[in-house]
Amino acid sequence: MKKFEKFIYNVLDSRPKKILVIVLILASLGASILMIPTKTVWVKMLPGKSANTFSVYVDLPTGSSIEQTKKVSECVVDILKKEKEVTDIETFLGMGAPLDYAGLVKGSAFKNSENVSEIVVNLTDKHHREERSYNMVHRLRGPIKKSCEPIVKGTVIKLIEQPAGPPTLASIVAEIYTPNEKTLREFAKKVADIFKQIDGLVDIDIMADEIYKQFHLRPNIDKIQKSGLAVEQVQKILYLALEGMGVGVKNDENYPSQIEIFLRLDEASRRLDEKSIQAVKDKLTSFELMNQKGMMVPLIDVVDIVEADSEPTIMHKNLRRYVNVLAETDLVSQVYPLLDAREALMKKLSKEYKIETTDYLFNLRFIDKKTGEVIDLKWDGEMKVTLDTFRDLGLAFIAALILIYLLIVVYYKSYSLSNIVMAGSFLSIIGVIVGHWIADLVTKDTFFLTATSLIGFIALMGISSRNSILLIDFAKSLMVEKHLPKKRAIAIATATRARPIMLTAIAIILGSALLASDPIFGGLGVALIGGTVAAVIVSLIFIPVLMDNAKAMDFTDENTNEEE
Repeated sequence: MKKFEKFIYNVLDSRPKKILVIVLILASLGASILMIPTKTVWVKMLPGKSANTFSVYVDLPTGSSIEQTKKVSECVVDILKKEKEVTDIETFLGMGAPLDYAGLVKGSAFKNSENVSEIVVNLTDKHHREERSYNMVHRLRGPIKKSCEPIVKGTVIKLIEQPAGPPTLASIVAEIYTPNEKTLREFAKKVADIFKQIDGLVDIDIMADEIYKQFHLRPNIDKIQKSGLAVEQVQKILYLALEGMGVGVKNDENYPSQIEIFLRLDEASRRLDEKSIQAVKDKLTSFELMNQKGMMVPLIDVVDIVEADSEPTIMHKNLRRYVNVLAETDLVSQVYPLLDAREALMKKLSKEYKIETTDYLFNLRFIDKKTGEVIDLKWDGEMKVTLDTFRDLGLAFIAALILIYLLIVVYYKSYSLSNIVMAGSFLSIIGVIVGHWIADLVTKDTFFLTATSLIGFIALMGISSRNSILLIDFAKSLMVEKHLPKKRAIAIATATRARPIMLTAIAIILGSALLASDPIFGGLGVALIGGTVAAVIVSLIFIPVLMDNAKAMDFTDENTNEEE
């Protein structure tokens, strides 16, 4: 290591060289940090997870028939059948699939109406196919939505992957709060329309029931009495014909309880040809009841048909009425589409509303300039989890820095030496970010800087601090016990400790290489590899320069003649 010792000593003995080292390190730090806002390195909570299954949610407008839902679902299935990697497909009409992780998180398991269906798609094993599930979903989303959504106007088809991370309703959720239902729906539609214009956002949907026309059948008591019928008789025939009802029980020795006999008309008899008052009248005309005199009375003569709007489900959160606008991201981070959507909302709605920021950094408040009505927009979903996680990890990083700093101050009784150790710890972020940039270049899919990457960065602080402490302690001992000049002591200490530092780094890199290919913990592996490389370079080149400039390292007379 004599050559390396000579190299370090030449750097320390030349002021221009020391300045060059400092400038290069600081420039590398600035350039690496700028990779995040310039989108050279992309930030995300967790990357996509390749799975052996995904689901397709088919949501028709509220009030759609099961036949319409079946028609749209069959269109989706016909496209999926053409995929050679698809092993089997299960369609659940009018309900969600049996409970799975995605269904539990997104609430699909609780769906129970004629206008919804869920299609579960099973694939060949992920280890035996080249295309990952999220790439397949990305490829199929366009053709499926283009071919099947126009069948019934207002249909929303979502391709849902198994979540790789925390349980969230969607990648991006805009919660809209205001007590006025009409305003709530109108504003939610504006937000959804803006979301549809943002690159990277797909599967836009408003989590609210559509208002549609209903036909209420009300028995006319006066007409019923004049016709010689009973009100109960009319009510029962309506339920029996259209909904069905129990008309008796059956006993069976193989069953411990009675079996109910359920009676109703068949599908063809009770279904309407179209959704109109005339179709209802035509159907009721075909139903007849026998009165007390044995005469047949058409049901239409004793029933009034009233057209009315449906009553949508009312959703509350924290005792406030609200509606969710949902959006998924398509192979991109949630951060950047949200920022674009937020900017677009503020720009396009500024003429109608006065816009303010509220309790949270990205949340907005819209005040109608004409009526003064207040509408709050709060962000939720995986985007909020991402922000909260990065915030918490940032606080954990700051707390770790403070604790390490205080311990080193107590140990060295010097703030300057503590600052040197902290500088070495923080500068490992250069390798973390650059490592992700290199990983992105050599991998097929986008390699994101994730929450696990930050965990790796925090873990690196101990390694980086240890390297700096080793150099400082060894240089101090050489200066005190051997009476060597500061520059020579620092050069010898750096050259001597270079080998164990590099061996430790190699061990960390080899161990972390096993994590680098994992879809979830790949960020942790790359952070440890890149950060360790940066920590070694900083420890062996930059830290000696800082030590040479630190007055706390002055233990001997600099003019002492060097021993050959």
